[in-house]
Amino acid sequence: MRAPSLITYYDDAAGERVELSAYEVGTWSAATASLLTAECGLPAGGRVGVLLPPHWQTAVVLLGAWSVGMEVSFRGWGAAGLSSDGALSDASSSSAALSDASSSRAASSGGLSGALDATFVESRRIGSWLEDVPAARHQFSLFGTAPSGYRDFVTSARAHLGVGAPLWSVAVDDVAAAGGATFGEYGAVALGVASSRGITRGDRVLIDASATEEPLIWLLAPLSVGASIVLCANLDPARLAERVAAERVTKVFAAAA
Repeated sequence: MRAPSLITYYDDAAGERVELSAYEVGTWSAATASLLTAECGLPAGGRVGVLLPPHWQTAVVLLGAWSVGMEVSFRGWGAAGLSSDGALSDASSSSAALSDASSSRAASSGGLSGALDATFVESRRIGSWLEDVPAARHQFSLFGTAPSGYRDFVTSARAHLGVGAPLWSVAVDDVAAAGGATFGEYGAVALGVASSRGITRGDRVLIDASATEEPLIWLLAPLSVGASIVLCANLDPARLAERVAAERVTKVFAAAA
């Protein structure tokens, strides 16, 4: 019997469905961690830029980077990213405080400016005049053909599948994101967001990917309390009721919710 799904990803425009158990999420996250440390040679505290939409591959990039103590940056949410309005981001007082503090620290540290050790970028963003994609020593592309100067993430990470979980120790006061937000602060805010949305252990949470790009909300909040995720890109509203029933969803957070 297949293990229960921790992350199920849909793209209604592409007709795609990918289901990953906790073991599979852990396997891909460990492969990402090994890619960054064993292959790229990055130490704890290495600076990683992530310019990716909500997706199962984004989840394993983030979890893998954080599992070995990387400082992750991604525009708005790189400094906590809880200041935007939206159906999923009615933040608690703790999230507002972290957003204010991190934004202040990000302003003083330059946010995404400065040298990055590695970047993970959606391929369509690379070379677009609409995008300001930072350079890095190690550059990985996702969701399309890798342009010149970039390596395909899935191909690169696949070579590390099967490695053990990282043996690194990450402390609560280590920096998790640009602006100085710590792992302890991120964890507290994720728990606060879950509480404010009524997400509890065992919930199966359907999230409309268009509602937020903030990983604290679509990824960390559900995982922090032991919930599983049904992440839907290009969500077809006409199929919502059917999907809720098929996936045994207990909470729905959509853009219009």
